[in-house]
Amino acid sequence: MDQAKPVSYSGQGFSLLGEKGRFVLPPEFRKAVRDSGQGERVLCLAKHPRWKCLTGFGLGRVAQFEAELDREERIALERGTDFDREMRAAQLYGFAQVPFDDSGRFVLPERYFRLGGLSDAVYFQGGGLQFTLWNPEELAKMGAGWEDAQEACLDLAARARTGKGGK
Repeated sequence: MDQAKPVSYSGQGFSLLGEKGRFVLPPEFRKAVRDSGQGERVLCLAKHPRWKCLTGFGLGRVAQFEAELDREERIALERGTDFDREMRAAQLYGFAQVPFDDSGRFVLPERYFRLGGLSDAVYFQGGGLQFTLWNPEELAKMGAGWEDAQEACLDLAARARTGKGGK
């Protein structure tokens, strides 16, 4: 990966919890995570700071964290709002590194099932520098602006459950 050009995550995917308790990272996300980590098959996972879901990204995103903290702190100062740099840094740097195989299979650490409200299915939504991992039921609770993701999730879930793809 060219260090000057960050990896971007776009599109959607879906995975049912499979045998041996593994989910499958969709191919497009898998490639971007590998590219970000300079070929390493390591998925970084964290609790989203506002929504009941997880965030995922590759190892290369970590190099951007300090600049992101600086930017968020500057914006807070300009707006005259509080900014707890230590808390935000803990959120950014508190991610888990989860290996995945060539087919994208990974075991989600148990605490992330609770933190993300996940159970037997996960919907992946591209989001630029990172992507989100949703329980379809939690995504369905989101309000205006989420309609496209909600419809994509329903479509991919139906295909996955009937064995017609969706990973």
